[in-house]
Amino acid sequence: MTTNRDRDLTGAARVADRLGAYVLPGRVADPRPAIGQAQTAEHLGLGTVWLSERWGTKDFGVLAGAIGQATSRVRIASGITHFLVRHPVVLASTAMTAQALSSGRLTLGFGRSVGPMWKAVGLPAMTNQVLVDSADMLRRLCRGEKVSYDGPAGRFPVMRLGDLPDVAPPELVFAAIGPKSLALAGAHFDGALLHPFLTPEAVARSVAIVRKSAAEAGRDPSTVKVYATVVVAPDLTPEEETAVVGARAVTYFQIPGFGERLAGVNEWGVEPLAALRSHPLMAGLRGSADNVFTRHQLLDVAATLPPSWLTDAAAVGSAGTCAARLDDYLDAGADELVLHGSTPELLGPVLQHFAARTPANTAGA
Repeated sequence: MTTNRDRDLTGAARVADRLGAYVLPGRVADPRPAIGQAQTAEHLGLGTVWLSERWGTKDFGVLAGAIGQATSRVRIASGITHFLVRHPVVLASTAMTAQALSSGRLTLGFGRSVGPMWKAVGLPAMTNQVLVDSADMLRRLCRGEKVSYDGPAGRFPVMRLGDLPDVAPPELVFAAIGPKSLALAGAHFDGALLHPFLTPEAVARSVAIVRKSAAEAGRDPSTVKVYATVVVAPDLTPEEETAVVGARAVTYFQIPGFGERLAGVNEWGVEPLAALRSHPLMAGLRGSADNVFTRHQLLDVAATLPPSWLTDAAAVGSAGTCAARLDDYLDAGADELVLHGSTPELLGPVLQHFAARTPANTAGA
C-alpha cells in the first residue's frame, strides 16, 4: 500500500519528504556531537533533525542556532520544548531569531509534561486553556503584534518584539498521546507529534482523531501534519537492540499513569507494568529512569516487558526489515516519521532500503 503523496516521490526525495531523525537521543553530558549528527542527517538526505530538550545540556534555542549555521537544508524541530519555561517575549524572540538564522527552517514542538514538574518549578499547570492561549500569544508576537494577556497562563500587560526579521513564524506542533490531546492538536496547532512506542494501528487511530478535530474546527485536515515517532534499531546485536529499544521503553512505561495511558492507546493490557515497576532498580524511583540509569543498566528491567511490546511498536531487525516497518507507519496515515533511538550515522542502510522502496516496489508489500 502507498499513499497518493508517495506516488509523486521516488528515492532520495521520498527520504527527504517523509523522514526525520533525532540528534542527541536520550541523556547526554556533552551537546557538541549534535552538530556532527545534524550534518550527517543532512548528508544522508533526511528532511528534519529533531531535538529533545533537557535542561543543562540540550537547550533547544542554543542547539537550533548552532545547527542552523552548520547545515543549509535540513529542517530543525523541537521534540519537545515547553511554553512558559521562557517568558513569552523571550520564547518569541528565540523562535524568530533562530528562524531568521536558519532561513525559515524551524519547527517548534511543544508538550504538556506532568503536573508535578510545573508545581516544582513554580509555573502554572499546563491545562488545555494555558496551551491554547500560549500558542496564540506566541503566534501573535511572532507576527509583530502587541499582545496584552491576563489569564490562566499568567499576567503580561504589554508585550511586543522590538524588531522582526523578514521570515514567516515557525510552525507549532503539539506532542499528543490521548484523544483529548490529539483533538487539541487538530484544532489549534499546525501538527501533532505522536509518542514513541505506538503500533501502526494506534497511529491510524490517532491520525483519525487529529483529522476529525481539524475538520470540526473548520480547518483543512490535510494542513495539520501528523508526525509519528518510531524507535529504530537496525542490524544490532540482541543486547544492543534491547539497550536501544527496551531501555527507552522502560523510561516511558515506568512512569505511573503515563505508562497506563501509553498502553491504553495501543489497546494493551496494563498487567506487565506491575512487573516492571516492582523491579529492584525501580524501587523508590522518582521521575524518568534515564535520568538515573544508563540504558545498559536498564537491560534487566527491560526484560520484564512483553517482547511483543517492543517488536510491534518499533522498527527492529535488519535494515530492510526496519525500512519495511517504516512504510507500515506511513500507510497508517502519518505524514512524516521521526526516527528515534539510533543517531543519524547508524541509519544509512535503513535509508537506502527505504529509498529503494519506491511505490512500484511497495505496492502490495
